[in-house]
Amino acid sequence: MSPTTVPSTELVDLEDRKQLRGVFGAFPTGVTVVTVGGDSPRGMTASSFTSVSLAPPLVLVCVGKDAVMHGNLDRSQTFSVSVLDVGQEAVARHFADHSRPVGAGQFDAVGWQPGRKSGAPLIAGAVAHLECEKKVLYEGGDHTIFVGEVVSAVRWPFREALLFSGGRFRRFAPEHREGHVA
Repeated sequence: MSPTTVPSTELVDLEDRKQLRGVFGAFPTGVTVVTVGGDSPRGMTASSFTSVSLAPPLVLVCVGKDAVMHGNLDRSQTFSVSVLDVGQEAVARHFADHSRPVGAGQFDAVGWQPGRKSGAPLIAGAVAHLECEKKVLYEGGDHTIFVGEVVSAVRWPFREALLFSGGRFRRFAPEHREGHVA
């Protein structure tokens, strides 16, 4: 057996937020916009979203306790998630921009429609929409983990999801045999 050459590594200082973010950012995620409706609608770009369970259908989103959206989600009984399409990087950047307008005005820059079940804005052109009833919250350090039960879901199967990895927006690379007719 021959020795294996190990590429150089970087020991991460867990107290250094920039280094830790680099480690966490090595895991590719999808990009979503999480929204709440009501008197003060709000949207937020979130990559810390995942499915939890099929029966019942549960999802979670992690929101920083210092984010404006945290208070909105805390007060709302429902929220929605729009899984962004590969062509919606500008939408992701818009809802990550802290200088965007508050309230309904922040949605003027994008196409959207209110969810039938939640009333929360759903972003037009997304890969999927999920409307959720908030079920439980968990403490997660400087974030809160909001778990919701999906009460409505729609998807557009031929759209491609936007990815985020290594601090950059990305897309899936075509598979080697993709487009090849057998």
